[in-house]
Amino acid sequence: MNDLAQYEPGPASGAQIRKEGDKWTLILIRELRHAPEKVWQALTDPAHVREWAPFVVDGNLGTVGATLKLTWVGNPMPIETKVTRADAPEALEYGDIRWELEDSGDGTRLTLWHKIDRRFISWGAAGWHICFDVLDRMLAGQPMGAIAGVDAMKFAGWQRLVAEYSKQFSVEAPGWTPRAAQKSGIDKSKE
Repeated sequence: MNDLAQYEPGPASGAQIRKEGDKWTLILIRELRHAPEKVWQALTDPAHVREWAPFVVDGNLGTVGATLKLTWVGNPMPIETKVTRADAPEALEYGDIRWELEDSGDGTRLTLWHKIDRRFISWGAAGWHICFDVLDRMLAGQPMGAIAGVDAMKFAGWQRLVAEYSKQFSVEAPGWTPRAAQKSGIDKSKE
């Protein structure tokens, strides 16, 4: 399925949260049908990253010590980030994000740790869930193009995922919608 109009994310699954001091970490796990080396390339090569991730990066994330500009969808200000770990094809860490890739025989078990404000855990889980779907399809040769930020919020599936993850984590999703989403006519806070 590579038709964006037919895309519907599956149910909320493979996620958990942890509190470490005053910080919260969202942990998402996904089984992918692709070799760790192929997944690694998708996580580190900027041309691949822009096809599935909620950000773009101005260089390869696969080199320890590299300082790159990472620009999140919907935020025009790039964030300078440093790659602190790049053990191909097993572990990658930069900024508030850590990835682990485990060979599962039939593919890769991909685990993401993302430090995130507790108020946005359900949004983050829903957004990453959709990004993982897009990643899996891209790796299978059925690219859909990145679905992140306001584009993700347009899907009824995103709203369903936010509700499911909010319930799962016993958190309340923010009662407001980012300005970019309001301008696109999907302001849920006014319904």
